[in-house]
Amino acid sequence: MEFFLGAFEKEWESRRAALLHERSLGRGKADAEEERRRRRGGGASALSPVRGFRGNSDRRTGTLARATERDDEPSMRSRFAALASGSQPAVVKMASFGGGGRLGAMITYVSRNGGVVVENERGEQLRGRDELSGVRGEWDHLMKNRAESRDIATFTVEVNGAFREGGNDHEHSLALLKRGLGDRSLAYAVRPGREGTSHTIEGVAVLRDSNGERLTADKKASEIVQDRFDGGAERGETAAFRFTGYGNGTDYGTSRLRDLVERHGGAVYDEKGKAISDEKQAGELVQQEWRNQLHSRKPRDVMHLVLSARAGTDSEAFHAAARDFLAEEFTGYRYVFSLHDPSRDPKAEEAGGKRPHVHVHAVIAMRSDMGDRIETTIPTFRRWRATIAEKALAHGINMEMTDRRERGSAAAYGRNQVRPTSRLGRTEHEGTSESAQRRYDAKRSDHRSFARTEISRNYTDIAKREWEVLASQDSDERSASFAKEQVSRLELARSEDSPNVIVASEAEKSLSQFETYLVTLQKIVFPDERISQMNRSEFEAYEKRVEMALFQAERVMPPEQKTSFEEIAAAAREHVDVRRELMEQAEQSEARSERVDEDRGPAGDEANQRWDEAVARHGLRTVEAANQLMLEVEHFREAIELADVGEVNNDKETLQASLNLELARAGELGAAGNRLIREIAEVDEELRTAIENAERARQQRGEKGKGPEGAAAGVQVRADNEDRSGREEAPDRDDGDQPQEPSASPASQRLVEGTVDRNAGDTRRTDPVQQHVRRLEQLQREADERRERDQNDRER
Repeated sequence: MEFFLGAFEKEWESRRAALLHERSLGRGKADAEEERRRRRGGGASALSPVRGFRGNSDRRTGTLARATERDDEPSMRSRFAALASGSQPAVVKMASFGGGGRLGAMITYVSRNGGVVVENERGEQLRGRDELSGVRGEWDHLMKNRAESRDIATFTVEVNGAFREGGNDHEHSLALLKRGLGDRSLAYAVRPGREGTSHTIEGVAVLRDSNGERLTADKKASEIVQDRFDGGAERGETAAFRFTGYGNGTDYGTSRLRDLVERHGGAVYDEKGKAISDEKQAGELVQQEWRNQLHSRKPRDVMHLVLSARAGTDSEAFHAAARDFLAEEFTGYRYVFSLHDPSRDPKAEEAGGKRPHVHVHAVIAMRSDMGDRIETTIPTFRRWRATIAEKALAHGINMEMTDRRERGSAAAYGRNQVRPTSRLGRTEHEGTSESAQRRYDAKRSDHRSFARTEISRNYTDIAKREWEVLASQDSDERSASFAKEQVSRLELARSEDSPNVIVASEAEKSLSQFETYLVTLQKIVFPDERISQMNRSEFEAYEKRVEMALFQAERVMPPEQKTSFEEIAAAAREHVDVRRELMEQAEQSEARSERVDEDRGPAGDEANQRWDEAVARHGLRTVEAANQLMLEVEHFREAIELADVGEVNNDKETLQASLNLELARAGELGAAGNRLIREIAEVDEELRTAIENAERARQQRGEKGKGPEGAAAGVQVRADNEDRSGREEAPDRDDGDQPQEPSASPASQRLVEGTVDRNAGDTRRTDPVQQHVRRLEQLQREADERRERDQNDRER
């Protein structure tokens, strides 16, 4: 089969296709390994002196060569110049190893339980839990599923018969345990029986002794220990031994020993007779003394790798760089990876999500399809950092490989040395022991630490000379200043020359935590995104978050920051008060709207419904023209009724004349074809009479059905024509195109002339809600006029 590597767009795709092609041709594992070594410049073990110092390589052969850079790495000087200019260091961390049984849990974590897209080595994107569950089946042939070692076990011993005279119960119990368990490290507690002649011993023991014998903590191991008890038992004494549980690693041992201390109120002793009175001492015993005795072993079928970049790094570019890195370094291996971006992380910050920095999680099978296993040595991690820096630069991210010896940085702390205490902002930890706490404080505070071995000291000396050259030759003031700081830092680290890690002061630790909580407070009070209007429940949750952040910051506040903190707290609470006022105003506005809707009631809804039905039947303009005239008619009818009962003193004859004028106008409109007026006339006798009079007048003039009569009729004809044409707005026409309206009848002319002045400036006549208001205003004006006349008469 002919194969074209140029058909692929991405380099990693072509390498993957080439490897699959080689497998199809039957090339062996040795050929693939040789290809990887050639591409990587000789592999992880091919180290050479630093570029720029090869002239002195004859005096620094062997050990120094192993401590310096590889040929395929950028030179130390170029990396230092980039770091001084602001480039970020490459970070590659090993999160954990696991067996095949842990694969599903790892993938669930990196995919945020299926909420984040996961990509595999073939470039396929896996979405949802159903697609992710298929990975386990594809990788099953690569999983050895080796059982983890049994390191620590719990046990009980039931002792019948009194201990021999002399000594105390703890001494007798310890002697009994050493007879059965040998020189193994252990911790135990004694509980007397009810009758005083029996005792129960509970304890935790390391299963491997100093000679390498490892008990399995099962039934067979219990029988072995029991035989040792029986062989050295004294007369009248019987002891029944059994293992009650076992586990792997220091985590299991610490939890079981702390449970034992809690159950027995601190009356616990180790094999040396030393008391273990609290949880802290229990943790220190396991971490500091038992750890090296365990020879713990866990299955390493898969590994969890993390690639990190600074906050603010282009997430898409870093995602592409991580893809290229994995394709180059893990060719032939199975892996899946996902990007965790704080802006798109579905996991809540309080639960450990939305970390401020951009990072990629990768789950990688430790064994390839060809049987190769991944090496996780120090040179391997150095090569990985160099590769991710190279790929990041190719995607526009300024990143460089670094070595902690180049700045005299403290050693990193392990996952088992700390436990998280706060996940707000940057995760805060505390050490599981005093030594672990010192190591954590030194790393987080960026304390100086000089190398201990001769190889590393020589490497640091070379790095110091490179920083000095950069400080003296760099024309950029900022870069030169950064280089001088590194020179000074390395000189101070050498002068201190202490192998012990410098402990961070309590003041520095407190200030760091204080600043972290203030950043969290700022994000809560002034978030990046626009805050929408809150309801009461949302506001109460918001207020609690602000108060919690203030409480946490105040708890770790340095004394000298008290004044500043009080100002910050006052400003934050003032902002919360403003948000409370806005929320209350919104609630009041909503309540008023509901009351208005209730006041309108069904009557208003019924009127609106009738209006909509009329518009649907006759058209908007027809309804508006008819409504305007009928409002005037109803106005004068109401005024006449009030005059009849004596509530107003208006001239009834004048009101009746005005009513007749409005009826005549309505009749002209109905005669011109207004269907709504004619519909109302079916139940209104006066209006029907007015329409008949208008029609007779039109017949007498010989204008029956020939065009509109008067201004009102012209308006109605145009309205009806537009309604019948689909109620769409007609295009504008010039005045010359408009049909000439014939002169109106004398009656209609008088109606138009009589209503122009009355309606001018009074828009409320078209509003049925304002009819009574207008009538009251008219009565008020008449009363004012009478008072003015009376006053003028008195003055005269």
